[in-house]
Amino acid sequence: MIASAPLLLLASSPLSAPATDRSDIARSAAVHPVANIASMQRWLARVPVTRDFPPDLGTVLSGAGPAFTLEMSSTGSCIPCDDLWSKLQSLGRRHGIAVRVIDGNEAAIKAGRLALPWVGYPVAWLRPKGDERRSIPIAIGTDHAANLTRNIYLAIKMQTGVRAAVGVRALSKFTGIVGASPARTHHNGEH
Repeated sequence: MIASAPLLLLASSPLSAPATDRSDIARSAAVHPVANIASMQRWLARVPVTRDFPPDLGTVLSGAGPAFTLEMSSTGSCIPCDDLWSKLQSLGRRHGIAVRVIDGNEAAIKAGRLALPWVGYPVAWLRPKGDERRSIPIAIGTDHAANLTRNIYLAIKMQTGVRAAVGVRALSKFTGIVGASPARTHHNGEH
């Protein structure tokens, strides 16, 4: 009986689940729907804040920034959307980057082009002003302003010649702090 116990444990582990179940488990671990400011702040408190910046950050953002647009998906009654919008507006003003909201259909097309699963609102991208098809995601969910700054910088660098593989590895991880929908409950019961 002792020899079979590990097999029983393995059979019930998440890694032995079918691929669709594993992706649901991964998604619930990476996506954090919130329905109020306190919940959003609790999740944000867990997110590491970028402390080290490249020496050319200001020069790149202010010099190249006006050639780019930040686009963000949003929906009504979305607390993380309001938070991200406020931070992107501030960063856009500081560095001369246009910021605009896009609708759900446009956001779904952008996500689909990059084979990103749709996890909710908000999602933010950076693209050259004259090319709507060359978008790079900079945030899935809201984030700290420092992390957004770093991701905007890296997206500009990727759009202007840095190898994408190098830039993607350096991006701050996406938080997944998205707005709660009435039909969805967080995996730990938090909305």
